[in-house]
Amino acid sequence: MSKILADRMYSKDHEWVMMKDGVAVIGITDHAQDALGEIVYVELPEVGATFEVGEEVSNIESVKAASPIVSPASGEICEVNEELDGSPEKINEDPYEAYIYKMKDAVLADDLLDAAQYEKFLAEEV
Repeated sequence: MSKILADRMYSKDHEWVMMKDGVAVIGITDHAQDALGEIVYVELPEVGATFEVGEEVSNIESVKAASPIVSPASGEICEVNEELDGSPEKINEDPYEAYIYKMKDAVLADDLLDAAQYEKFLAEEV
């Protein structure tokens, strides 16, 4: 069973988002990293780039597959997790600590799920 934290919102594309001081912190869920397997590369988005909800922000690659990171918020990238550049496996170790990017002036998607809804969504998806 995948770990789901109550302090975040979740997209049906398996990204998580947590608002912290007006900034959206975004990464992939435990379910996503587990499905991908051993992560070998994370493409980090450009700081200063802007994205809308549903746009592809970057890609993540594992030994099994490549998967797009789809933005669960609209806004401007204000920070990326540089640690992932040389150590993408940090996402496998703890996907909720190893965020991928942060967005300022973020507007969250209307269809994000809370922890209980995401847990139900995962159960129905299998």
